[in-house]
Amino acid sequence: MSRKGCIAVTKYFLFLFNFLFFLLGGLLFSFGLWLLFDRDSFAAVLGSAYYALKIWSYIFCGVGILTMWMGFLGCLGSLKEIKCMLGCYFAFLLLLFLAQIIIGILVYSQSKTLNTKVGDYVTEIIEHYGTYNPSTDEEESWDYVQMELQCCGWILSNDWMENSIIKNSSYHLYPCSCSGNVSQPDQPGNGTTAAPTTRPKIAGFCNSYGQPWSVYEMGCMDGVQTWLTNNIVTIVGISLGIALMELCLMTLSMFLCRTIGPNYDKLTRYS
Repeated sequence: MSRKGCIAVTKYFLFLFNFLFFLLGGLLFSFGLWLLFDRDSFAAVLGSAYYALKIWSYIFCGVGILTMWMGFLGCLGSLKEIKCMLGCYFAFLLLLFLAQIIIGILVYSQSKTLNTKVGDYVTEIIEHYGTYNPSTDEEESWDYVQMELQCCGWILSNDWMENSIIKNSSYHLYPCSCSGNVSQPDQPGNGTTAAPTTRPKIAGFCNSYGQPWSVYEMGCMDGVQTWLTNNIVTIVGISLGIALMELCLMTLSMFLCRTIGPNYDKLTRYS
């Protein structure tokens, strides 16, 4: 294939690929906005915490905007052969590629420090859980984590013994999310006795009625590690796939940018 043919194939491949990327970014951004402004419906359907949905909506919006911007630079830069846009496109891809490598190295090398900081953060949430009315976003998110991973506490369920409400209550309270029973905080669980005639109704807590807690035995630290172990192949595969795609697009954009003539006057040609 001649040099002119290679340039044409590269140009239109980058255009089509980035046009699809632009559309995908628009869909992600729209879905993020929908999730942000219609959280009540999604929370009812998915059973997710409002805070978790808010975080995901921001993630979708941010990724959508970034994807649309990258697609715009790639589309227009390749179709019109504008070296400035192709250079910006290459620079953004390079920054994303380097950021992935740096994040991977930091997570691997600072895993113990990260684990300690997360543990301290979770411990603080557990200690003050239920003291705010209404519940905070962090509390709702922690309930969601415990239900999804089927875990209780950070290291063990005994972490909840440090909770101020549980320590100071004369009733045998425990967090409902530790048994997956958040929707029915006032119902006796497995192995419980009949409910007293009068007892407080505290959001997020269930009453064991003098019986041992019927909660998940695994701590959430082990739950996170188990989830990572079960999904490590998928995570690594997706990361490698994204990295290879970025390398391929960087190579094509640099090839197209370098093959454009130095005296290429776009304003004159396309005016």
